Amino acid sequence: MKQSITAKKAPAAIGPYSQAIKAGNFVFLSGQLGIDPQTGELVSGGMSGQTEQVFQNIQAVLAEINLTWDSVVKTTVFLSDMQDFAALNEAYARYFNEPYPARSAFAVKTLPKNALVEIEVIAEVN
Repeated sequence: MKQSITAKKAPAAIGPYSQAIKAGNFVFLSGQLGIDPQTGELVSGGMSGQTEQVFQNIQAVLAEINLTWDSVVKTTVFLSDMQDFAALNEAYARYFNEPYPARSAFAVKTLPKNALVEIEVIAEVN
């Protein structure tokens, strides 16, 4: 049985989807953009600003169900420009510790709201 998760400290979904779904022992977080939950707009600061906000949004959803970064087992990263990969890794290393989650990263043509980065995660519930 699946359960929808909604965190008030993260941006509301901008379409017909849930912020996260708990199914069995896993939580699947929808992709997060660098959107300020208060304004609904992308934050300033380019790639570093948006990436930091993405991680804050993910953290808000994880906290809603009492999970931490250590619960994350898989991430998928979407970048508007693969040239931003090093900046992504710099921020990523501040949030995750070894053993790092499995990860895929892709460059895509465009992201919603013309964002520079989107990250989705899968976390395990213990």
